[in-house]
Amino acid sequence: MGYLAQTALLPERPPQPALNRDMWWQGTLLVLLILWLYSSILFHLAKQWSNDANFTHGFFVPAFSLFVLWQDRQRLARTPREPSSWGLLITAFALCVLVVGVLGAELFLSRISLLLLIAGLLILFRGWSLFRAVLFPWAFLFLMIPLPAIVFSQITFPLQMLASKLAALLLPLLGVPVLREGTIINLPAMPLEIAEACSGIRSLLSLATLAIIYGYLAESRIWVRVALALAAIPIAVATNSLRIVGTGLLVQYWDPEKAQGFFHIFSGWLVFLVSLAMLFLLHRLFQIGQRQIDRKQLGPRNDEDRA
Repeated sequence: MGYLAQTALLPERPPQPALNRDMWWQGTLLVLLILWLYSSILFHLAKQWSNDANFTHGFFVPAFSLFVLWQDRQRLARTPREPSSWGLLITAFALCVLVVGVLGAELFLSRISLLLLIAGLLILFRGWSLFRAVLFPWAFLFLMIPLPAIVFSQITFPLQMLASKLAALLLPLLGVPVLREGTIINLPAMPLEIAEACSGIRSLLSLATLAIIYGYLAESRIWVRVALALAAIPIAVATNSLRIVGTGLLVQYWDPEKAQGFFHIFSGWLVFLVSLAMLFLLHRLFQIGQRQIDRKQLGPRNDEDRA
């Protein structure tokens, strides 16, 4: 009788494959709904990545975030399910941001709302523990969203001024007299204007993105990852200033037309490669320093073991 009672209770349990199928169908419908809701926004975002040279790195950002998630898939699968009602509030807030962005024709708000929506849904269905586990790839997605025009101009103009000041300081040391007027460097041969494209913002954004990717892949220490990401700022500024100095030398001692033609494009790629080399060299210095510290710490221990 006990055996018969147990067998009678078994059909009452929902089959696990059926539950998995239901979850997959619900997840698929939710993803399709989000794609339908944000299709136009994502299309214009990808179009801006293609047309705006300042944000071409945007294509690599979601790809790297997906790579991080795939790499951590086993750890994420073990994360306990702890759905939180806070996710519903965050989701509602994300949709409000979307409405404001669409009605106000503000692309930045519309794009940010997608990331807020992803965070809200994760917290709603899986809880804060999973969101903390995916915090890095989620936060990294913010780098794919172009800055608003007003913020972009507030960054580029100080970079233009800084680049012109550094170039005006270095060129006289190399024998080129300079008279600087704002972002214009007057050389004996011709005036050299530091335009927005020459501010270094393009290399700064790309180098910072690659520095974060490189730090994640090549380094396990959090403080070194942060240091590499922050070091991308002075490296980009310094190499861009050297590019302007090189352009000034070519303008003065060779041919202004050639300096503004092929060399201008080639120097941009060359300077970016130099920036990557400097970033790699900085990481090597961190590694060498850590090895020296480890040796000093192991030295006394070896002496104690011998004693």
